[in-house]
Amino acid sequence: MNDPGAQRKAAAGPRTGGEAIVAGLIANGVDTVFGLPGAQMYPLFDALARNTDRIRTVGARHEQACGYMAFGYGRSTGRPGVYSVVPGPGVLNTTAALATGWGCNTPMVCLTGQIPSGFIGKRRGHLHEIPDQLGTLKSLVKWAARIERPADAPALVAEAFRQAQSGRPGPVALEMAWDVMAGAEDVPAAAGAVLDMPPKPDPLAVSHAANLIRAARCPIIMTGSGAQDAGPAIARLAERIGAPVAAFRGGRGVVDEAGPWGLSSYAAFRLYGECDLVIGIGTRLEMPTMRWANMMQVTTRLDGGRSLIRIDIDPDEMARLEADAGIVADSGEGVLALLDALAGHRAVDNRERIAAARAEAAAEIRVVQPEIDYLDVIRDVVPADGLLVEELCQVGFASYFGYPVHRPRTYVSTGFQGTLGYGFPTALGVKVAHPDKPVVAITGDGGFMFGVQELATAAQYGIGLVTVLFNNEAYGNVRRDQETRYGNRLIGADLVNPDFPALAKAFGIDTARVASPAELRPVLARALLTASASGRPVLIEVRLQRGSEASPWPFIHPVKAY
Repeated sequence: MNDPGAQRKAAAGPRTGGEAIVAGLIANGVDTVFGLPGAQMYPLFDALARNTDRIRTVGARHEQACGYMAFGYGRSTGRPGVYSVVPGPGVLNTTAALATGWGCNTPMVCLTGQIPSGFIGKRRGHLHEIPDQLGTLKSLVKWAARIERPADAPALVAEAFRQAQSGRPGPVALEMAWDVMAGAEDVPAAAGAVLDMPPKPDPLAVSHAANLIRAARCPIIMTGSGAQDAGPAIARLAERIGAPVAAFRGGRGVVDEAGPWGLSSYAAFRLYGECDLVIGIGTRLEMPTMRWANMMQVTTRLDGGRSLIRIDIDPDEMARLEADAGIVADSGEGVLALLDALAGHRAVDNRERIAAARAEAAAEIRVVQPEIDYLDVIRDVVPADGLLVEELCQVGFASYFGYPVHRPRTYVSTGFQGTLGYGFPTALGVKVAHPDKPVVAITGDGGFMFGVQELATAAQYGIGLVTVLFNNEAYGNVRRDQETRYGNRLIGADLVNPDFPALAKAFGIDTARVASPAELRPVLARALLTASASGRPVLIEVRLQRGSEASPWPFIHPVKAY
């Protein structure tokens, strides 16, 4: 919809800066704000308190969780996730979430304060002052601005939502000085953002791409985050040209990975040697340029003489990785244009080759134990439309290739940022966005402790998330690398943990402990029913022997990369 706020206008009148911002949120259809109030933000949170019938505010025990919950909301819905924290150290605590949102092309809106306007730039040491907050934010996000007076809020809030959602989506930030947020004046009516129209596919580029497809015998379609809303069209293209569809992280579930055309990343790698054409849709193409090549070596072309077609809404992508045919367009519109150009095309029948690659890959990855057995249980218990949030742990890494994804936006990843500790708080935001769907977070003990305090948030707000915590008493990946690549000189890798079930009970969280995939199956099934029926969060600890997990990396980096 080009004007999502067209029917949600707020009348003009006298308002504080905080009230003007909240009116803008309402005009842009915001239903949830994740936030941690503080002195500079009191006027905004007071406005939220007087609009609880229209916007739910979910608190947190650490600012980083506010950012991650907004990321999870935006990543799993495609709508902007909104959060608010105090300036200075407060907003700095959320920068990992902003960087993750930037890397994952996720629409997010950060609302923060500033020191009193007369002190900005004076370096007098006012509460929460940092040298250049706006400049810092601009270095991290797609767009950032300062609202200088309440009357400017309607236009700048609308612009923030336009920037967050137009073209390549991404995080944006707005700041407002303490005194301005508390001050009042006549403010124009708030209105929803009018989003930019995406560029139309160039007919010449589409025609050239269609000719490349007609000449190809073994094409592969690779999808990224930018393809999440184009699944039906991409499935039609896959069938039309006889091409498998694969993704590494962000584009998973665009086409059902258990269907006739969807493949895991490792199964796609098995076909890549025969591939003569790659069609990248809304993706940076990390698989063929880094994961299946030397990740230390920059490349601007695909190797092996393969042709490349790219469909991407960001024209700069065509310069970052050179394409033989580059279509600058919304993914869905670009694919539909290709389908029109390929009318009457009869592809080589690759279905047997695709099925064989899927079966061979599934057999090979069985050596990644016990991770694959645990993922099999989770996949069996979680319905097709249930959501999984991975984390940087051994089971999380194995899920890249060992957890079939059936629906768009049901697999939430940190993308290339690799933000350790993001998973549990992000999953809380995912569950807030999808209260009627099962949501499971998988996490390791190391990453979980980054945000363990948010167990209190889950209990307080009735967020029915099920978290499966794999406890191997180590940063498992670090420990393995130190063992195998650095002469077993272990440093900072082994962990001493609390009794996780006892800790969860102290927060009022339902909990269980298991030690095998067979034990996990009934416990996870009951936990999902409990969380669904009562809204009560559940923590399941899986006990693992330190160092017992097989390395997933041969299937993530099947070509030695470093």
